[in-house]
Amino acid sequence: MEAQEYIANVTGSSSSRFEAALTWILSSNKDVGIWLKGEDSSELVTTVDKVVCLESARPRMGIGCRLSRALLTAVTHVLIFFWCLAFLWGLLILLKYRWRKLEEEEQAMYEMVKKIIDVVQDHYVDWEQDMERYPYVGILHVRDSLIPPQSRRRMKRVWDRAVEFLASNESRIQTESHRVAGEDMLVWRWTKPSSFSDSER
Repeated sequence: MEAQEYIANVTGSSSSRFEAALTWILSSNKDVGIWLKGEDSSELVTTVDKVVCLESARPRMGIGCRLSRALLTAVTHVLIFFWCLAFLWGLLILLKYRWRKLEEEEQAMYEMVKKIIDVVQDHYVDWEQDMERYPYVGILHVRDSLIPPQSRRRMKRVWDRAVEFLASNESRIQTESHRVAGEDMLVWRWTKPSSFSDSER
């Protein structure tokens, strides 16, 4: 309506000629530099009654306007670039921290495995010397002797991984179930002959 009123004031043309011009633009295959837009700018307008605004395909802007738009676009692109760079840098730092934690946990797991082997082997040697009542030792007893109470929650993952590693990769330690003090519990038994153990120790 604003465009129609403006053209009527400047040229004195009637509204019917304005609508005829819009109809010609819709039916013409020529690029006249004017786009007809409807309520939804993404949909193609096919009739004049659906036209709500006109858009210039070749807008004329002054030097100042062009410079300000170019500057705004450049600043936006630079900010987006730095935001992406900061995101990637933060992601890299997070991944390096995660890798370091995994390496520390892996090392702690192997150290725990070594300690468990030493405890189970020592217990078996003590049993051979009649210093222990049973040739096996409870898994929870080993845990309680190696990890202080205040650290058990923090070391739970390391302990669980060490137990799993021993079950899958250590043939000298056998996991069994025995009734101790009226309760069934999982125990570890050293299965390597003591002569070999003593020679290695």
